[in-house]
Amino acid sequence: MKKSILLGTLTAAGLVAGAATAGTLDDVKARGTLNCGVVTGLAGFGAPDTNGEWQGFDVSLCRAVAAAIFGDPTAVTFVPTTGKTRFTALASGEIDMLARNTTWTFSRDVDLKFEFVGVNYYDGQGFMVPKALGVSSAKELDGATVCIQTGTTTELNLADFFRANNISYEPVPIETNAEAQQQYLAGACDVYTTDASGLAATRATFEAPGDHVLLPEIISKEPLGPLVRHGDAEWGDVVRWTLNALITAEELGVTSANVADLSAGTENPEVNRLLGTEGNLGEMIGLEPDWAKKAIMAGGNYGEVFEKNIGENTPIGLARGLNAQWTEGGLIYSPPFR
Repeated sequence: MKKSILLGTLTAAGLVAGAATAGTLDDVKARGTLNCGVVTGLAGFGAPDTNGEWQGFDVSLCRAVAAAIFGDPTAVTFVPTTGKTRFTALASGEIDMLARNTTWTFSRDVDLKFEFVGVNYYDGQGFMVPKALGVSSAKELDGATVCIQTGTTTELNLADFFRANNISYEPVPIETNAEAQQQYLAGACDVYTTDASGLAATRATFEAPGDHVLLPEIISKEPLGPLVRHGDAEWGDVVRWTLNALITAEELGVTSANVADLSAGTENPEVNRLLGTEGNLGEMIGLEPDWAKKAIMAGGNYGEVFEKNIGENTPIGLARGLNAQWTEGGLIYSPPFR
């Protein structure tokens, strides 16, 4: 019995490993489209516009990956996912990658068998309340009702914060940002808590955003980034280095406006390697020599994507902060292209 159980376990493990290493890049190329998991709707990060076209900061990464593979940023099928459904969709193969405000944690990386391929937004959990509530600190929220998305790190952080400060709260569970917004505005909860970027994005859609305040406390580290399944390192490299290409492009001054000219050749060897006019980085990653050029052309470099979708001149109004380039005192940093 012990022997058969062991063999059964090994067989099951082998099947899982075989599925994981089936070659996602080859599957995506054969399918002709990238299946990208996104949020159900969050202004600036991922939502359909008035024409039904998906737009946003996270959506731009999906389009950049599609452009790197196909030369076509529209070769993407967007699959909306909630906090509860996103991991099942990725694990089952319904989506090839997930790009929606998802926090890189130990258990998600190790226990859920996912691979976070980088951080595209450094965030932290915050609190939004109506100005009329007269609260200036999250520590004044004893007894409050709190709208909170289920299946998220936000739930756990909230419990830790209130316990550490010896105050109580009543959770109002919700599944999507749209539901949270509706419940919060209807007065079903006193407080909405999620990533601070998400609060800013949500408040920007209100008729009277000035009637709501973000409290000063940031109670967690929330490194948000794209992820893929364990076991397919080649596919992980494609997503990882597409993100790195956008980051490096900003650092090197390569933009959507000048990338075509620079791809003719420059005096900077790293720019040349990035854009495929020197070396064989494209061959190494299983893509065309100008894969990074195509990714940058899809929506611009990291800074352009940030400013267009969530920057200070948008309704979301987010400053770069920690998400500035490392050369500007931020944490956005890419390994070298060499």
